[in-house]
Amino acid sequence: MMTITSPEIIEDRETDLEPRYRIIIHNDDVTPFDFVIDILRSVFKLSREIAEHVTWTAHIKGLALVMVRPRSEAERLVKKAHMAARLEGYPLTFTIEPEE
Repeated sequence: MMTITSPEIIEDRETDLEPRYRIIIHNDDVTPFDFVIDILRSVFKLSREIAEHVTWTAHIKGLALVMVRPRSEAERLVKKAHMAARLEGYPLTFTIEPEE
C-alpha cells in the first residue's frame, strides 16, 4: 500500500523579515533632469509620470522619497543607481533610511 503525503511548503520570508528602508533621492545642480528620470525608470522601475514627479519634488524640496523596500533590496538599487550615474560623470545621490 502506498502512502501519499502532502508536499512540505517552505516560504521564503527573508525579505519579509528585513526592516524596510526608504530610498531618498537628493537634488544636485549638475545631473540633468532627463538623466534622473531615466535612472528612476530603469533602475527603480518607476513609470514616467512618477519618475517626473519624484525628480521635480527633489528639485524643489532638495529630497524626495523614491520608494520603500527591504534593506538588502534598497542597498542593491542604490548601488546600481550610483554606479550608473558615476559612469556618466554625474554626482546623483541616493540614500536609505529606516522606515519609521
